[in-house]
Amino acid sequence: MPFHPLEPDRAAMAELGGLVLDRLIDRIERLPSRPASDPGGPAAAADLVSAFLAPPPARSGDPKALLARLDAAADCAVETAGPGHMAHVPGGGLFTAALAEFYTLAVNRFGGLASVAPALAALEESVLRWIAGEVCGLPPGSGGLLTSGGSLATFSAVVAARHDRLGEDIAAGTVYTTAFAHHSVAKAARLAGIRQDHVRTVPHTADLRMDPDAAAAMIGEDRRAGLRPFLLVATAGTTDTGTVDPLPPLADLARREDLWFHVDAAYGGFFRLTARGRARLAGTEHADSITVDPHKTLFMPFGTGALVVRDPATLYAAHDGTGHYLQDTGRTGGVPDSAGLGPELTHEIRGLRVWFPLHLHGVDAFRDALDEKLDLAEHVHATLSALPQLDVPHRPDLSTVVFRVRPEGTGPAAVERAERASRRLLERVNSHRRTVLSSTVVGGRYTLRVCVVSHRTHRDRVEEALRTIAGETALATAEAARG
Repeated sequence: MPFHPLEPDRAAMAELGGLVLDRLIDRIERLPSRPASDPGGPAAAADLVSAFLAPPPARSGDPKALLARLDAAADCAVETAGPGHMAHVPGGGLFTAALAEFYTLAVNRFGGLASVAPALAALEESVLRWIAGEVCGLPPGSGGLLTSGGSLATFSAVVAARHDRLGEDIAAGTVYTTAFAHHSVAKAARLAGIRQDHVRTVPHTADLRMDPDAAAAMIGEDRRAGLRPFLLVATAGTTDTGTVDPLPPLADLARREDLWFHVDAAYGGFFRLTARGRARLAGTEHADSITVDPHKTLFMPFGTGALVVRDPATLYAAHDGTGHYLQDTGRTGGVPDSAGLGPELTHEIRGLRVWFPLHLHGVDAFRDALDEKLDLAEHVHATLSALPQLDVPHRPDLSTVVFRVRPEGTGPAAVERAERASRRLLERVNSHRRTVLSSTVVGGRYTLRVCVVSHRTHRDRVEEALRTIAGETALATAEAARG
């Protein structure tokens, strides 16, 4: 068995790199024909899991054999990179972003302190300024940090809001959001020391948007009870239905009540690159902080999130810190230290995986792709609405369409049969393994979702999914009626 030193020579690097690149190119070329769900099933998964739990060997291994094992592990999964993944909020992952990440990890520059890699820190800052200003509409001087995802971005926003509005006395602090907010909001509040029963669920309107009047009433009631309202969280594209809360009136409410206004635009934010998205997400420009996920609607690889804020000083006040061992690093004028803006000190230069595709493809390519997703969602909504057996209760704000089997008749028994039929419909559609959909609960009813986000999902695959849904609806309904 060949020996593989920790520092390979040029020939070995070229050979190993070629092995990996060739496999990845082959895999990406096969994505349209690959099954959209795990092809092996539970038994194969159990065997693979058991094999991968084994410890590493003492001697070197064969790279081709190891890559073959990795291929098997990658196959034992939902094909989130392919065009058939329309469940949850897909993230296809641009190949050009993966190349940029390979470059990032190979040069291995430290990303926490600007003085250690000032030009790369400026690159990352340019991405954040573009997101804050050009995408979200925040004023000059805004900024933020890139994170591993929306959850960490939301956590840093809650910590900044808590520090800015409550100081050290946080016991009476209260947060306001809705039942359709991402669960990371409540989790972030809990991790930030806010009591679970102080995270208020504001009632929503019939079209699933936060009710500003109800929010105002809850804030007033809590103030009279001696509590300290400090944070209002709106959602610009809920995970369940893609619905956008009424951002301008909620921003006005937050301003009147002196609450920090955070917008969770992890899913919806980059739709503001389009004319329709900018109109539907009007109001992000009034936020104190905004979560956006480039690994959703900017098509970047998983692990690419961002938090942008109106005033970066609020992030510094809540997160900055140092130690004697950092005394030689200093500050770089004009480019912030990301370590002072969030909880992480050590991280890679995350901005390159966003910067390189944006500069390589140009912003218009992303704008056109997002417009295509909005068009496809409108087509899905119109097509499903025309099927008499389906209830399609909400017109999409973004690229998610929800639907369910319509009850035949009235009363609890009819609703129960429709519920069974909806569950069976999802099973039948996903069993084709060409499309993967997911479900949620809306208004107490089991509801299916089609979410068109991946840059690889185009009209042909959407039409195929719609034909499958139409064909399986009658069968699922008949099966549910038989019990």
